[in-house]
Amino acid sequence: MINRVEKLSLLSEMIAFARIDNNLREIEHKFLLGVAKQLEITREDYDYLLDNPVTHINLKSHSERIVQFHRLILLMNLDRVIGDKDLIRLHNFGLRMGLGHEAINRVLDLMESFPNKIVPPDFLIDIFKTQYN
Repeated sequence: MINRVEKLSLLSEMIAFARIDNNLREIEHKFLLGVAKQLEITREDYDYLLDNPVTHINLKSHSERIVQFHRLILLMNLDRVIGDKDLIRLHNFGLRMGLGHEAINRVLDLMESFPNKIVPPDFLIDIFKTQYN
């Protein structure tokens, strides 16, 4: 299980990802609040992170990094308009988290074949598991 500092780092990273255009839309805000609740981060801490990003901490657990990558995919797909810039940014986030280049590319390529461009968790896990072995 990840600790509080790692959880705050994850949420801060997601806030930064959502603010690619310096704007946090209502749907993104609600999604991020849901993630905060899932991570057991208080509303006060969430509000603090909106104005005070914390330092990125790389997760030790490969499975937690995959879960975070999936969250970023879900966040990116909220507005249903995904440009090349978004895909490059997501790819770079995945690399920074220590995920494999080939697996990231495979996930991004497969997104087009799923409804709403959301890769189901079991497919995502299989892709990264295959790459990891």
